[in-house]
Amino acid sequence: MEQHKSFIVRVATADDKKYAGIITDEMASSAQARGTGIAKRSPEYVQRKMEEGKAVIAVSPAGDWVGFCYIEAWGHEEFVANSGLIVSPAFRGLGVATAIKKRIFALSRERYPHAKIFGLTTGLAVMKINSELGYEPVTYSELTQDDAFWSGCKSCVNYEILMSKERKNCMCTAMLYDPKDHYEPAETTADFKQHSKLYERFMRIKQWKLLRPFLKSSSEKQKTKSLFSIFFNL
Repeated sequence: MEQHKSFIVRVATADDKKYAGIITDEMASSAQARGTGIAKRSPEYVQRKMEEGKAVIAVSPAGDWVGFCYIEAWGHEEFVANSGLIVSPAFRGLGVATAIKKRIFALSRERYPHAKIFGLTTGLAVMKINSELGYEPVTYSELTQDDAFWSGCKSCVNYEILMSKERKNCMCTAMLYDPKDHYEPAETTADFKQHSKLYERFMRIKQWKLLRPFLKSSSEKQKTKSLFSIFFNL
């Protein structure tokens, strides 16, 4: 258990099932606000992760829910994803996401010591956290090819783009930690700091190129304009 001034980060247990509803509601509202999607999960699914000891939760000293993340295994446990990272709006900006990411990463290494840990993100903040843990940017071909994982992208507004690229590319940047072949966190952190501006520019160019074909249809123009506002802060 890791205790901070405003919150406590620990492995979730069956006693935390009472928080499942508020967690899944915040996941849905946060995805809607960003204009992107994550795999939709029911309160029952989140509760099962808590019972299995495959989730990390953050709570305040008063017992309020602060943040959450869970583990999913794919491809006969060859790959592991730390999914559903969410922080309560009242506690954002306090380092909760970083603390949860570090604890869920450690839990993943404990539960699945030989698995490759991966993630997909559109945000530089998450890329920075991942780099501090030893993740590296990779191509989609290096991720799990388990159909069950990719079906979780169906709730994302960018799913059509993903499928048009035959699951080889999309808006998200893929990052991977391979326990058999990885740089030390100090090296990946230094690389991110040195090239963060380049990563940001690359992500914007990639997103523009992926969105451009969808401008051809007039019915899609308003949708694409909305996506532009989200990704490029217009």
